[in-house]
Amino acid sequence: MPVPNLEQKERAKAFLALHSAANPLILPNVWDVASARIVEEAGYPALATTSAGVAFSLGYADGEKIHPDHMMAAVARIGQAVKVPVSADVESGYGNDPENAARTARAVVVAGAIGLNLEDATGDPEQPLVDVSLQLEKLRAIRAVADELDVPLVINARTDVYLLHVGEPSGRYDETIRRLSAYRDAGADCVFAPGLSDAATIRRLVGEVKCPVNILAGLSSPSVRELQALGVARVSLGSGPMRAALGTLRRIAEELKNSGTYGLLADAPTHGEMNRLLETRD
Repeated sequence: MPVPNLEQKERAKAFLALHSAANPLILPNVWDVASARIVEEAGYPALATTSAGVAFSLGYADGEKIHPDHMMAAVARIGQAVKVPVSADVESGYGNDPENAARTARAVVVAGAIGLNLEDATGDPEQPLVDVSLQLEKLRAIRAVADELDVPLVINARTDVYLLHVGEPSGRYDETIRRLSAYRDAGADCVFAPGLSDAATIRRLVGEVKCPVNILAGLSSPSVRELQALGVARVSLGSGPMRAALGTLRRIAEELKNSGTYGLLADAPTHGEMNRLLETRD
């Protein structure tokens, strides 16, 4: 197994330092080398992958339908193509036990990434969330691998209480706080509550969980400036950019079929620009 280098360790530290409520880390998530280079070229200091976007691009549905080797290969290609730190979305860790979580964490480091997202969704409608005690074991196993390899992986621990509408609405906040606080105490550096967009609830969560909070932004979300005022330290877009790109492709196809025109190609990077972006990096 390749030995993680000092540069990877320093990238992990630099990535963690970017999590600041005063100046939130903004991540328009990427899914392949081309999208990663475009976002890096736009001036972002770090990148994060979207597991759904990677899966969709390789012909799989979201929700751990993709083989982890394919996911890690995509992460490795992205990491090799950019100079900024890369965090990997590894869904629920590709297995139901701490051993699989540890194996995934090791693969993340070998792929050259410096952080990971770990969610607590099971994919089972009857029991949509992993039992908290098991999730804590998985998080501790990931932290142990990071310590062993001397790469301080930045763990972004996610609960899908709001995203999956788990339980009665009146109890979702308390369950979210219970889970995220426990994940923080088990070694998570940042906590993530996708599906949460209400400003007052976000402010309350940030105040109570007392660690960096990641918000998944979408059409109904507060702006980045508003999220910053609420104390949010990390804002990501998930599979939104990838799906938006597909939406543009769908509109191009419809324009071509219906009117025989090509107007939607106006914003496309030129062939030369893409060649330049994808040239071998030093």
